[in-house]
Amino acid sequence: MAVEVILPKVDMDMATGRISSWHVEEGATVKKGDLLFEIETDKAAMEIDSPAAGIVRNITGKEGIDIAVGEVVAWIYDEGEAVADAPAAAPAEAVAEEPAKAEAPAPVEAAAPVAPAAEDTASSAGVRASPLARRLAKEAGLDLSAISGSGPKGRIVKADVEAAGQDGGAKAADAAPAAAPAAPAMSDDQVMKLFEEGSYELIPHDSMRKTIARRLVEAKSTVPHFYLTLDCEIDALLALRKQLNEAAPMVKGEDGEKPAYKLSVNDMVIKAHAKALAMVPEANVSWTESAMVKHKNADVGVAVSIPGGLITPIIRRADEKTLSAISNEMKDLAARARSRKLKAEEYQGGNTAVSNLGMFGIKDFAAVINPPHATILAVGAGEQRAVVKDGEVKVATVMSVTLSTDHRAVDGALGAELLAAFKKVIENPLTMLV
Repeated sequence: MAVEVILPKVDMDMATGRISSWHVEEGATVKKGDLLFEIETDKAAMEIDSPAAGIVRNITGKEGIDIAVGEVVAWIYDEGEAVADAPAAAPAEAVAEEPAKAEAPAPVEAAAPVAPAAEDTASSAGVRASPLARRLAKEAGLDLSAISGSGPKGRIVKADVEAAGQDGGAKAADAAPAAAPAAPAMSDDQVMKLFEEGSYELIPHDSMRKTIARRLVEAKSTVPHFYLTLDCEIDALLALRKQLNEAAPMVKGEDGEKPAYKLSVNDMVIKAHAKALAMVPEANVSWTESAMVKHKNADVGVAVSIPGGLITPIIRRADEKTLSAISNEMKDLAARARSRKLKAEEYQGGNTAVSNLGMFGIKDFAAVINPPHATILAVGAGEQRAVVKDGEVKVATVMSVTLSTDHRAVDGALGAELLAAFKKVIENPLTMLV
C-alpha cells in the first residue's frame, strides 16, 4: 500500500510551509531516510527524509506555494504496485492532527470527515474541527466558531482549543460582554487606492514576514511595554576586547591558521546581559496568566537579520560560558540562521534577547519584546561623547542601551536594577572573565 508523504510540522507555530526544492523526481527510487525535499518554514529551512523505501509517485506538493501542515505532497509505492490516478487528499486532515497520546480516544481521533453531530452546539455547526477538538470545546464550554484553527484548511485541533481555554477568549454565549471593537485596519483596497496605479509592484508576503507581522502585533497589543535607557562607558571594554583578541591562540583549519576566536562588542554585551540576569534573578522571568515563570538559566536570544526578516537564535546559559565560547557559538548560529539551517530548538524559547543596531550607527532605539521574554535589550552605537567627571569635561566612548520590559512581570524598579547591573558589568569588563 502506498505510503503518504506529508508536509510535517517542524515548528511550534507552523501552520503552513513551502517546499523550496524537491531533491527527487517523479519515479525516482528511494530508500527510507533519503532526502526527499526541503521546506521553508516561518524561520528556517528543513530537510525532509523519505518515510519509506519505494518509488516516488504523484508529487502534488508544488514548490513555492503555501501548503498546510499535514497535507499529502507525494506518495511512495512499492515496486510493481499499481499507481492510483489521483489518491485522495483526505488523510492529510487526520495526519495533521496533534498526535494526542493517552487521553485521546484513538478511534474517535482517527475518524475522517467530521459530520456535524447532533451534540454540536448550533454556533459550531459547519466549523471545521477534529472530533477531539469538538469534545474538548464542549467540555470547556467554548464556542468553536470563535476559535481560529491552525490545522489544514483552518481546521480546529486540540491545541487550538487548549489555547483558547487558556486565554478565555472563546467562551460561548454566556461569556462576559464583548469589549468595544477595535478600529478596523485599512483594507487592502483602501490602501491601494492611495497609490497611483503603475507606481508600485506587489511582493507577496512569505511565511516569515507573515509570522513577524503577527507576532509583533500580538506583542505590542498584549504586552504592556515600558522602557529604560542608560548610557554606558565602554572604553575599558574596548581595551579588554583588543587585548583578548590579540592574545587569541592560532589554530589550524581548512583555510589555514587563524585565531581561535575574535570577540565582538556584541559578544561581550550578550555575556554582560546574561550576568546581569544572574545578578538580578527576579527579573529573569516570563509572564503567564496563572503563574510567574522564574528561569534558572540565563538563555539570551540574539536578533539576527536575515534576508526577508529576522530570527533570534539563543545562547543557552550565556552567563556560564566564556566570551570565546559565546563568540564562536554566535558566529555558527548566525551563519546557519542566514542559510535557514537552524533547528527549532535553537531559536525557540530563551528568557530575554539582545538587539544591536550599533553597527548601523543607530544611537539608541527601543525594541519590541518577543514573548514569552519579559525583557529585550536594545544596543546602540558606541561613540565618543563629552562627559563630565569630577567637575571636568572629558571624552569617553559611550554606548546607549534601552531595556524594553513587560510591566506585568518586571516592575520599574526591578527593571532599573537589572539595567544598572548590566552597566556595572559592561563598564567593569574584567568581571566577565571570572
